[in-house]
Amino acid sequence: MTGVKEFIKYLQSEKRYSKHTLLSYKNDLDQFHAFCRENGSEGMDLYFRTIRSWVVDLMEKDYSPRTVHRKISSLRSYCKYLVRLGELETNPVAYVLKPKINKRVPSFIDEKSINLLLDDYNFGDDFSGRRNRLIINLLYQTGMRRSELTEISMDSLDLTNANLKVRGKRDKERIIPMGMELLREIELYIESRRTAFPETNETAFLLTNQGKPVYPQFIYRTVNRYLGFVTTLEKKSPHLLRHTFATHMLNKGADLNSIKELLGHANLSATQVYTHNTFEKLKSIYKQAHPRA
Repeated sequence: MTGVKEFIKYLQSEKRYSKHTLLSYKNDLDQFHAFCRENGSEGMDLYFRTIRSWVVDLMEKDYSPRTVHRKISSLRSYCKYLVRLGELETNPVAYVLKPKINKRVPSFIDEKSINLLLDDYNFGDDFSGRRNRLIINLLYQTGMRRSELTEISMDSLDLTNANLKVRGKRDKERIIPMGMELLREIELYIESRRTAFPETNETAFLLTNQGKPVYPQFIYRTVNRYLGFVTTLEKKSPHLLRHTFATHMLNKGADLNSIKELLGHANLSATQVYTHNTFEKLKSIYKQAHPRA
């Protein structure tokens, strides 16, 4: 039977999944393989009963329902691949029940707090200050993912037409428009970049203080530090700014399909989670404004 290694190569070449996604698939399938070995199965036992036992084992080990969902999805995709190759007649995972997941309303930062950070906080006019402020502003004003931000190159920018090209999940490209404030901030950063590293040949847009491309953990630490000045939310991550972008756009009247395209979502259902935040705002306004609310 075709192994996990070949399946991961297929996902990489045909589906063009990110390194992070490929690693998740590999870890999930390796974990199932280990469960099969520990329970006396030879190789990758794909019988329904074994799969169901694995799911029960995951729940008993206190994996979250969301994590169990992901692991089941990884195994389902692998079995679907084996069906396609003719190595399985049917997909045994198709009949496995998933644990119930409570829908989470995305957290976001209110407009007053984000404006306080961007308008009143002194990031500094040196290279690192302009870069750090730009990181916050790019995430908030475009809604891009952290992985997309780290991969921006100098060639990704079209300053004449005020837009930015990013490469999202499954290697899909999209064009994001930029406002005049963000455009000006990019120009100031580029000036500082040239002054700080006049002889660099680095094509990456955002650089560390050593002139190297920024990396995911660098972005996380930068965002976490500055958001800590304006919010007490536990998770002060780059994704929080993505949620904030979508929520503020929706609250200001942007239609859901436009937000979907800006975020690079494949399905509208992924964008609809933000309507919960908008509804909460409407309820608050209703209670304040209606005389008998």
